[in-house]
Amino acid sequence: MKCVDDFRLRLGRHELVPIMIGGMGVDISTADLALVAARLGGVGHISDAMVPTISDRRYNTKYVKDKLKLYKYNVANADKSDVQFDLALLAEATETHVRHTMEAKRGDGMILINCMEKLTMNAPKETLRVRLRSALDAGIDGITLAAGLHLGSFALIEDHPRFRDAQLGIIVSSLRALQLFIKKSARTNRLPDYVVVEGPLAGGHLGFGMDWAEYDLATIVAEIQAWLTAEKLDIPLIPAGGIFTGGDATAFLEQGAAAVQVATRFTVAKECGLPDDVKQEYFKASEDDIEVNGISPTGYPMRMLKGSPAIGDGIRPNCEAYGYILDANGHCQYIDAYNREVAAHPTEKKIKVPDKTCLCTHMRNFDLWTCGHYTYRLKDTSARLADGCYALLTAEHIFNDYRFSKGNTLAQSSEVTAS
Repeated sequence: MKCVDDFRLRLGRHELVPIMIGGMGVDISTADLALVAARLGGVGHISDAMVPTISDRRYNTKYVKDKLKLYKYNVANADKSDVQFDLALLAEATETHVRHTMEAKRGDGMILINCMEKLTMNAPKETLRVRLRSALDAGIDGITLAAGLHLGSFALIEDHPRFRDAQLGIIVSSLRALQLFIKKSARTNRLPDYVVVEGPLAGGHLGFGMDWAEYDLATIVAEIQAWLTAEKLDIPLIPAGGIFTGGDATAFLEQGAAAVQVATRFTVAKECGLPDDVKQEYFKASEDDIEVNGISPTGYPMRMLKGSPAIGDGIRPNCEAYGYILDANGHCQYIDAYNREVAAHPTEKKIKVPDKTCLCTHMRNFDLWTCGHYTYRLKDTSARLADGCYALLTAEHIFNDYRFSKGNTLAQSSEVTAS
């Protein structure tokens, strides 16, 4: 019986352990988590979601405070079109995060950055261009284009000196999405170096409608594989979403996948950016505690724990400080929902907004507990301590369990102790 370590992922001149840790924002996939993957010969992701906020937390900058001060006059205004990101400061924040991470990198693996198209930031094209180019400037090994079709993203960086040598990949959830991306990017004469195929059991935002349960990752991967073969395109495919054991991963590798992307099990790693008390909520979750809903202002369905404090919370929009989901006209679905509830309950000091959430604020505060479908199985990977809490695992332990385990076993090593 084979295990993941019997296979290798080839990206450019790199030969890697075929395990990729997904890019969970906002700073859930920390630099520390990505650095473990790279040290062990695999691929780690950091995320550029809300990167000025991450820079403030990690590197003692003041981007959020200064932005709020600049636009404080607009706090009570429903029109957020004035609220803009300073592109030079956005570049600075991105470069700070990437450079610190890459300077700490050890080992033969790679570190990529996950870049979300749906972070529109009141200037979608301009802010996306800055985030992509700044990451390349700062020396990132590659970029994974996420949360959107990214039909124009290659064009935004095609004149960058690293456009040909950096590893550039995209996340898709269907053959049609990949076909559109390749067609629109054809003018740049550049194919993606890898394609992450994210299925319906993934965590956070999904590339499916509310009919997500009708789809199957293995079927989508096979369909894309067949099309690539017919088109004589040699692009590594990396399945993601619901790959919970080394046996799950090996099954995809034996069917021709180049690697697997995994994330859910790393949410409870010591190196993960979630607060420890939130990690315990993940451990305690039952299958019934997990839902897919439509409260994200991005328009994408989102999988999360039902107990997330963000659900139904009527916090005032914090666009002046954050504003990452504002579209090109300074609009956000949460603002509409919030103003509707304020108008409907003019005498109430605290309102509830049941259908949308202030994604920026609640992501920044770790109150939006997005998760993968198999989060309820996390308790099977750890040991329960005398105080009722579950022991946190190291990222190295989880990585090696994927790498060396056979079948559907889950290792609980003697290193598992309370953090």
